[in-house]
Amino acid sequence: MCEKKELTFSIFILYALAEKWQMSPASVYKILNTTGILDNYIIRCYDVLHTQGKEYLVEDITEFVREKGVLV
Repeated sequence: MCEKKELTFSIFILYALAEKWQMSPASVYKILNTTGILDNYIIRCYDVLHTQGKEYLVEDITEFVREKGVLV
């Protein structure tokens, strides 16, 4: 179970990706959840990821999603 800080960070990432990918946050959540990126990367690596800038995070996660075979 994640803490409030991880939840807040995850929501921030969802909305940043939704803006970049021109999708709804719900669609972004579905992609991140089904690929395991939400739990196994964004939440698990919060301590490192939250120190990075928004642009870096969006590009990093976009690349990771594409490696999982999802077109965004």
